[in-house]
Amino acid sequence: MDYIVRAAADNEHIRAFAATTREMTEEARVAHNSSPVVTAALGRLLTAGAMMGITMKGEKDILTLQIKGNGAMGGLTVTADSQGHVKGYPMEPLVLLPPRESDHKLDVGAAIGRGTLRVIKDLGLKDPYIGEVDLVTSEIAEDLTYYFAQSEQVPSSVGLGVLMNKDNTVRAAGGFIVQLMPDVSEATIDRLEDNLKKISSVTELLDQGKTPEDILEMLLDGLDMTILETVPCGFRCDCSPEKIEKALVATGREELQSMIDEGKEIEMVCSFCNKKYIVSVEELEKLLKSAAR
Repeated sequence: MDYIVRAAADNEHIRAFAATTREMTEEARVAHNSSPVVTAALGRLLTAGAMMGITMKGEKDILTLQIKGNGAMGGLTVTADSQGHVKGYPMEPLVLLPPRESDHKLDVGAAIGRGTLRVIKDLGLKDPYIGEVDLVTSEIAEDLTYYFAQSEQVPSSVGLGVLMNKDNTVRAAGGFIVQLMPDVSEATIDRLEDNLKKISSVTELLDQGKTPEDILEMLLDGLDMTILETVPCGFRCDCSPEKIEKALVATGREELQSMIDEGKEIEMVCSFCNKKYIVSVEELEKLLKSAAR
C-alpha cells in the first residue's frame, strides 16, 4: 500500500515527510503506457505532489505542479488534494533515451530539458498562489529544493526516485521532503546535513525493504523525531461524464454546432488517466440546447 508519513523533530524546528509510491507510479505508467524515463519523471512528480498536497488544510484545496521543458518529453502536470489523492500526465509519454553515461541511470534531466517549474495552490481564495522558478537540473528533486528556497523561503532537502524492473514495470518508488523551520540551531542543521549524507538513494532503500518510517529515522537520527500522522495515498482521477459535458459546453455554441453538423459521435479522452468518453450527436444536441439557455 502506498502511504505518506509526516513527522516533526527537534521541538518542531524540522518537519519531514517520506512516502512509498510504487502502486501509484505503476498505475500512472499503465494509464499512459509511458516509457521508463517518462515513468521515472512522472513518478517523482506524483510523489512530490502527494507529499506537498497533504500540507493543505481544506478538503477542496488543490495543488498543481507543472514542469515545462525543451526536451523530448515536453513537460509534466500533476495535481493533488489534501487527502493524498494525486493524478498526472506527461506531454509526451513515449520518450526513449540512453541512460546517463556517468551512472547508467535513467536520464530524466535530458528528457525534460531546460525550462520552468510552476507550483499553483488553489486554496479557495479569490486568486490562487503561483510560484515559478527555472529548472536547475530538471531531475525534479533538486528543482523542488530550489523552489522551496526561492519561492517559499523554506530551506529544504528533497529526495525522489523511481526504480524500474527489466520488463519496464515499477519496482520501487518514493521520496522524502525535509524542511527547516525558523530559529533552528546550527547544531541541528549540522546533524541533519550529516544524516542526509548517509542517504545514497531513496529507491535503493525502498528496494532493500526500508519503509518511510525507516527513512525518516535515518534522516532525523538524533533529532528527537515524532511521527505525527500516516496518510494513505494513491493515483485517482476524478474525471466523469458530467465534467466532459461541461468541457464541451465551454467550447461555445459555434463549436458544438460544428460537431453536430459533422453528424458523427465524438471521442473525448481524459489527459490524466486516458479514459475515453463517447458523446453521441443526440447528446451534443442536448448540450447545445442547454448552452443556449
